[in-house]
Amino acid sequence: MKFLYGDESFSFEALRAAGYAAYGGSDLGEVLVTCREIPEGDEEAWSVRWAATASRVERIGRDALAAGHKISAREALLRASNYYRTADFYRRENPAADAESARLARASQQAFADAAALLDTPARAVRIPYEGTTLPGYLFFVDDSGTVRPTVIYHGGYDSTLEENYLALAAGALRRGYNVLTFDGPGQGSNVREQGLHFRPDWEAVVTPAVDFALTVPELDAGKLVLVGTSLGGYLAARAAAFEHRIAACVLHDGVYDFHTVVKSLADRAAGVPGGIEEMMAQDTQVRWVVRNGRWTLGVCDLDGLVKASEPYTLAGIADRITCPTLVLDAENDQFFKGQPQRVLDELTCEKELILFREDEGGGEHCHDGAIHLYHQRTFDWIDTFLTH
Repeated sequence: MKFLYGDESFSFEALRAAGYAAYGGSDLGEVLVTCREIPEGDEEAWSVRWAATASRVERIGRDALAAGHKISAREALLRASNYYRTADFYRRENPAADAESARLARASQQAFADAAALLDTPARAVRIPYEGTTLPGYLFFVDDSGTVRPTVIYHGGYDSTLEENYLALAAGALRRGYNVLTFDGPGQGSNVREQGLHFRPDWEAVVTPAVDFALTVPELDAGKLVLVGTSLGGYLAARAAAFEHRIAACVLHDGVYDFHTVVKSLADRAAGVPGGIEEMMAQDTQVRWVVRNGRWTLGVCDLDGLVKASEPYTLAGIADRITCPTLVLDAENDQFFKGQPQRVLDELTCEKELILFREDEGGGEHCHDGAIHLYHQRTFDWIDTFLTH
């Protein structure tokens, strides 16, 4: 699906930003006027133009808040947070030394924090104890009644941020009567930037503390905790569910069987190209981003290090340990993990189902970007079924 760009990565990220209009995370006109000023494949222009839009929209929110218009402020700040995230997306050459990348990340976090405080039921920022430190998270409640409700525990994947998680899942869950605990794990968001925490394959070491924390919150139903992971999180959540059996159901959005095969395939392709991976990165936005983001989030120096670090990220010998009902999602045109959701399904021995999102219904892109209402409808209808029967 092409959206505004021929460059596959630019098209996908523009669609990702625009798709959050479903829950107030963007306005289509703002996306269109921003993208028309960004030349094909120009990462610097991408960052500059999205940052300018984010700043302009944030000013709308700050002015509205100062004037006492809380709903207008919330709406603008939520969009600004998403636009700042988008502006930072490609700044991965050396994020640790990139002051503008750090500024954009902080601006996204602050705009969202201020918007979250203005929700009808304000979100609660939390810190989840984790191996001598804490992981940042948010608790979203359907209302302030104190009612005990089924709860989604949610994390993203290879490039997600805590602030994006509200738009990606929490907003849809709240509408359907689910409370939500969402968090950034190692390798994600502020954890990699501020704490130097990198991804780890044994994700149960991350989810178990989140479950422990959830069980301390009176409004969260201990018997109805649903774990959802997005993109690479489809592997991470599956791995966690194999060992953390307090989960009542699990959703893999989408299913990922083996991350290593994807990275190894890239390395094999590079070996056959004159100039190797450096030439591929110079010519291909998506390859450039995948390698740069991987070096940062897994804490390695080069593609060889990325290949080695990715080896343990497999469900081989693990998938059959999952005992809770599991929904595996798939996308017809997935550019990262094509075919892997079916592989996951085949090795699951628990109660299971696979749902394929097709191109001709608008849901064929990786993680169904651009079809978020369809994704939420099918996912939450499935969750409802398993938690009520």
